[in-house]
Order: sequence, then C-alpha cells, then structure tokens
Amino acid sequence: MIRAENLVKTYVLGGQVVHALDDVSVTIREGEMVAIRGPSGSGKSTLMNILGCLDRPETGQYFLAGEDVSKFSKNALAEVRNRRIGFVFQNFNLLPRMSALENVELPLHYAGRHDAVKAARVALETVGLSDRSHHEPAQLSGGQRQRVAIARALVTNPAILLADEPTGALDSKTGEEILALFKTLNANGHTILVVTHDAHVAAHCQREIYLHDGKIAAPPNDDPVAMSQIAADKELLPEAV
Repeated sequence: MIRAENLVKTYVLGGQVVHALDDVSVTIREGEMVAIRGPSGSGKSTLMNILGCLDRPETGQYFLAGEDVSKFSKNALAEVRNRRIGFVFQNFNLLPRMSALENVELPLHYAGRHDAVKAARVALETVGLSDRSHHEPAQLSGGQRQRVAIARALVTNPAILLADEPTGALDSKTGEEILALFKTLNANGHTILVVTHDAHVAAHCQREIYLHDGKIAAPPNDDPVAMSQIAADKELLPEAV
C-alpha cells in the first residue's frame, strides 16, 4: 500500500538547517494498523504530511498503491488525498453549526456525489452514532465528536485512514474506546496509520515506526510498552520491523 524510499525533508529555522527527515524509508502493507511514534521534533509530523500527500519530500520517492506521488503537483496531490486518504485529527475539526450528518456529508458534496446523505448515514452507523446524526458538535461528548470525525474520514471509502493524535483531546476511558473502534475498522480491512507520541497508544497497533531526530530508530530502552510491542512484531512480522 505504502512504500517510501530515502525521504529527505529539511527546513531552515533561525538560520540553521533542520533535518526533519533524514533518509527515511518505510513500507506499510494493505490492511495493517501501524503507529508512527516519536517525541516532539522527531519528524513524525513531517512524515505524516508526506504520507498523507499534504507535502512532498525534497528527495526520495513515495509510492502509494504502486503510484509514485512524490513528484506530483499540489493539485494532483489534492486529488490523491480526496480519493485515497481519510484524515482524523486530535481536535476533530468539525463545523460547529452543522449536524453530525452534515459534517460527514461534506467530503461527498465537494466530490459532487449525489448519494451523500445515504453514505453519511452508513458511515455514522459504522461508528455507532446513527442515533446522534442530527446533533451539532456542541451537543456531543468528546468521544462522540471523534466518532463523527472518523465517520467523515471513512465516508469516501479511502484506501488509508490517517489519524493524528486521535486520543489526545480525550480522557483515558474514551481514548480506549476510540482505539478499540480503530482496531475494529482495521479488522474489517482498513489500513490505518496512527501518529502519536504515546507508547500506550502505539501498543494498540500491530507495529510501530519510531522516529528520533529525523531518522528511524529503536524505541528507548526504558519504554517497556514499546519494547514489548516490538518483540511481538518481530515474531509476527519479521520482515516489516
């Protein structure tokens, strides 16, 4: 599904060159649920932006479903995003004066689809929120708002679901419920990338890609959750870890 080779991305900050990504290569197979983890400044957001077709690398190649999108124009990348990638954000990004159903419909209206209402209802049912379809975001709990955001990401039937710190604005119990929903969606065939700084969140995924200073690295030795997950990955997916 995803193959990125030798990605390099640099920024100039305060007159200094910062290597946000330094020769990073990753492979993610169709149907996997993978965490991209690292501390602040590790490069995980930059990698997310490239894998989500929000940005392009300076050098290196990015193949999405066999297509090299690393040199695409901004308009071409936008088309790929609309067709193949669903995004879920920490702060939900819902329009406050629209109902849950209307928020989920939006991507389909932008795409000119005539079945927007029907498809949005199916998406809300998938995340267990069909009984809240006419509620506005202010009338929903944080977990319910995140479920609406997930439904909106799913409604276009994307090849990849990319979640950026999806539990960051939630309490621990609600966060566990959202992670359980992601695992159910993954079991039903969705390829999911979870960007997080949290080892506990990463442990819910099949494996993790750990970044430090713009490079893929081993997780810290004092991180027992991550290390136990890596050990399990090596047994289950030896060629991918």
